[in-house]
Amino acid sequence: MPFYDPKTRPSRELFPGVTLTPIWGEHLMMSYVRFSFANALVPTHQHPHEQMGMGLEGEFELIIDGEAQIIRAGTAYCIPGNTPHSARSITENAYALDIFYPIREEYTQGLT
Repeated sequence: MPFYDPKTRPSRELFPGVTLTPIWGEHLMMSYVRFSFANALVPTHQHPHEQMGMGLEGEFELIIDGEAQIIRAGTAYCIPGNTPHSARSITENAYALDIFYPIREEYTQGLT
């Protein structure tokens, strides 16, 4: 299927107040990330996947390898594989789009 509406796709809560809605193809994955309240946290982690993204609504702080930036609508970011990073919402209902290569299988398991 070449077209997707994220509102109709299954979602999962990744951390308290942090919900993701992944959409994926054969090699590439997008994940819509919603922070439902201020100070919702994605703790520091790293993974082998390359990750790029963009803020869509609201504001969140993104820390990549010790460097912090406030992400707002239209601000883009790139996280190389195996680089420590974390995120914390500043506003409720902050919304971002993440893109991963390759697909993060743990995000897609159990979702169709």
